[in-house]
Amino acid sequence: MKTLNRQTATGTRRYPEKVLQFGEGNFLRAFVDWMVDKMNKQAGFDAGVVVVQPIESGLTDLLDSQDGLYHLYLQGVKNGRPVKEVALIDCIVKALNPYTQFDEYFRVIENPELRFIVSNTTEAGIVFDENDTLDMQPQRSFPGKVAALLYRRFKAFAGSPDKGFVIICCELIENNGDMLKNHVLRHAKRWGLEQGFIDWINNANTFCGTLVDRIVPGYPKDRIDQIREELGYNDRLVVEGEFFHLWVVEAPPWLEKEFPAGKAGLNVIFTKDMTPYRERKVRILNGVHTASFAVSYLSGVRTVQESVEDPLISRFMKQVIFDEICPNVNLPAEEVKAFAEEVLDRFHNPYVRHFWKSIALNSMSKWETRVLPSLLDYRARTGLLPKKIVFSLAALIAYYKGETRAEIIDVEDNEDILALYKDAWAGYDESFESVESAVRKVLAYHRNWKMNLNEIEGLTALAARYLFAIQKRGMREALRGFLDSERDRDKAGSGDLLGDLYAWPAFEEF
Repeated sequence: MKTLNRQTATGTRRYPEKVLQFGEGNFLRAFVDWMVDKMNKQAGFDAGVVVVQPIESGLTDLLDSQDGLYHLYLQGVKNGRPVKEVALIDCIVKALNPYTQFDEYFRVIENPELRFIVSNTTEAGIVFDENDTLDMQPQRSFPGKVAALLYRRFKAFAGSPDKGFVIICCELIENNGDMLKNHVLRHAKRWGLEQGFIDWINNANTFCGTLVDRIVPGYPKDRIDQIREELGYNDRLVVEGEFFHLWVVEAPPWLEKEFPAGKAGLNVIFTKDMTPYRERKVRILNGVHTASFAVSYLSGVRTVQESVEDPLISRFMKQVIFDEICPNVNLPAEEVKAFAEEVLDRFHNPYVRHFWKSIALNSMSKWETRVLPSLLDYRARTGLLPKKIVFSLAALIAYYKGETRAEIIDVEDNEDILALYKDAWAGYDESFESVESAVRKVLAYHRNWKMNLNEIEGLTALAARYLFAIQKRGMREALRGFLDSERDRDKAGSGDLLGDLYAWPAFEEF
């Protein structure tokens, strides 16, 4: 079978380098790079992408071995019929690892044709690292890298106002563009760089906040042999996604002409304020993903589709969405309900196997961004704790323990998060007190939560009760007991602030 590259593939083009992309993972390749490919072929965009690996380990070697080529499979159901679209994406012209190819990576910024910077470094990526310095090769943080690159660009073109960038952030963080810009400016000031550079950052560069929406399960490892036979190529970078896509970009009106998504028929919205779009999508779609991944995974269910088809887990997911997330979204109730129902329909897509393990990456920061706002709003609105969301929090802490009676879990997150959980679970001896201690340590981690969650009345105790049940009964039985007790309590009209802590599960049962 042929290896996929530009010698074996037909009809590919090499485009001028116009886009510098931080991130080489499945989502950017199935979303941004697919859009660039569409605009190249249908709107004359004529843009090549230089991919930068944002951390030391990644896919740049694999991308280079295939000359940046890969296939995207879009699959779904339209009008009751299964539909599929396969595209060979050829817009990536180069992939660089700045940790091993620093000089080449740093020179890319001197290309006068380079115009756009896009990124998806996850919710954990846009952070300020006070240890970054200008002379590091490269800086540790993504904002530090951007600050250093912009300074090189500024010096290379003598501060020319027409050599700035359009910087488009895809991280699921509120005000992601503004946050990146603020961190870049902090680095510039901390490094003592000249005022002219700071003015150039502000006046010659446009930082765009965005909202992205497409379910991307990623590499179809369970069907890859069949797909390779179908393609006739050994493509090790195949990525799968759904047909639905939405990109909301907060930007000045002139960008719509320079970034011709509309001409390519893409669902890209340029707006002055993306707040309503962001709240609806992040809280509902991403929120239920993050609230459900640990419950599902620890129940032995491995994909999103299997979860919505599982009567017990589906019951939990629906109650989280409709009872505890949707009422807090600041849009008309019918519109919110319709969007939530559409999300569940998308989860049912039988052609997209979205593994919970891929959703689990960096889940602590994701929970803070996607789920915690719903918890806080629900409590402010009702005076009560949203019990399904609190159960989700307990499940999160159980997942990060890294082991169950049946398996060892390879938890993927930043080093400080892994160290936090190692310490939190170190004293566990199967007692309720040791569980409560673990919960208290996790909820106190201000660096992740931006607050001490132990200060929310009743949260620590309730999360500890649920976590204790999960540890004693196993996830599936704990979930069943929780949902049944909540149903019975609703029928009886009970519901106090602390969640009737000692009524479920009965303390004597343990």
